[in-house]
Amino acid sequence: MRQVFRERGVVAETKGKPAVSFSHPAEWIFCAKKAGSAVLSAFLIGGIMMGAYLKKLPESLRELKNVRSLAAIAMLLALRVVLGMFANATLPMFGNTVKLSAAFIPIAVGGAMFGPVPAALIGALGDVISFVIAPTGGGYFPGFTISGLLTGLVYGFALYHETLKLPRIAIAWAVNTLVTETFLAALWLWILYAQQPDYGFYLTARLISQAVKCAPEILVLFALSKPVERLSTALRRKTVKG
Repeated sequence: MRQVFRERGVVAETKGKPAVSFSHPAEWIFCAKKAGSAVLSAFLIGGIMMGAYLKKLPESLRELKNVRSLAAIAMLLALRVVLGMFANATLPMFGNTVKLSAAFIPIAVGGAMFGPVPAALIGALGDVISFVIAPTGGGYFPGFTISGLLTGLVYGFALYHETLKLPRIAIAWAVNTLVTETFLAALWLWILYAQQPDYGFYLTARLISQAVKCAPEILVLFALSKPVERLSTALRRKTVKG
């Protein structure tokens, strides 16, 4: 028996290595449809005014052309890797299904400061680099990289060029939690462990985990909101002067 996927926020007791085995191509189609539905819901839950959010894409792309912004993004990426590997705590009173991790903080901060594109890069590259440095679970699985990318997009669209008030932060957290940390994370685990047990088992575990982490994670982001806003303003002023 061993524990796997600690950095992913999932701690599960398993025998042997996780396996992906489908008895029929139709099961691949079924999983693809589920994943596609979850990804689509990320934008639907985001609100009706998607046009306003999509305008943030070209603005965030321009952040990648600024040297100061690139340096800050690189530091946030490094912080994401370090926090993902070391800033973790499992809560045994919940049967080892709940794990607190600070890895989401650099992604959310990157989204607030630099927008959806840099934040998506922090989320996706952070997952890949973390796996390269410290492989877990028997093999690389791209599903968690997709989740990291989507997390960056959600926080970027929700927080970039916005006043970081508690309701907005809570909504961004809730959207990301429902889409990536609950439905998609449960789907990835269900696929990894050859659909055993059923999808509902993993979904229930993820719902419990996110319910426990709800208040702490939202309060942490809210506590960081003022420093992030001041830092972002100072960075823009230096960019204009430069």
